[in-house]
Amino acid sequence: MHVVVTGALVENGAVLLVHRRPTKRVYPDVWDLPGGQVEAGESELQALAREMHEELGVHIVAESSSRLGVLHDGSGEDAVHVGVWQIGDWVGSPTNRAPDEHDDIAWVGIRELGGLPLVHGVLAAMVRSLPEFECTHRHLDVTDCNQDDRGTKADCRACAGTDSSSRWWG
Repeated sequence: MHVVVTGALVENGAVLLVHRRPTKRVYPDVWDLPGGQVEAGESELQALAREMHEELGVHIVAESSSRLGVLHDGSGEDAVHVGVWQIGDWVGSPTNRAPDEHDDIAWVGIRELGGLPLVHGVLAAMVRSLPEFECTHRHLDVTDCNQDDRGTKADCRACAGTDSSSRWWG
C-alpha cells in the first residue's frame, strides 16, 4: 500500500493549491493540495513536514496540524491511503520548489474552488469543512459534497459517515 499526505495551508480566506504539470502521467493538468508519499519509518505528520518544506519551502508547526480527512483507492499492492491535513501555522512564504511536479501554485478563494479542475471534487468539500470556511460553506450552492464528478467518495468532516472509497490521483 502507498501512503500519501497532502496539506491545506489557509490564509486570508484562501487555500494554497498546486497545479500538476500537463505532462504528469496520472491526473495531469489539475489543481491539488501540496504533498507526497510517506517514506519508510516516517509518520504522516513527519512526511507532511518534509513535503511542505521540499515542495513549498515552508516549515510547518506540527502542533497546529490536524487530519482533515482520508481518501482511499485501489487494492493490494496498488492500494493508496491519502491523509489530508489542515496546517494551522507555518514559517516562511510558500514558493514552488518542485517545478518538475507543479507548473504553478496559487492562493484560491473558497468560492473559486468549484470552478477549477481539481484532482477530486471532494477536496473542495474537505476544504470547505475547515472552521475558517464553515460560514461560507453554509451559504454556497454545493452539490453532493461527498461525491465528485467522477463519482468518487471520501471521508471528511463535511461528509461524516459516508463510504471512504476514492480514486487515487497519483
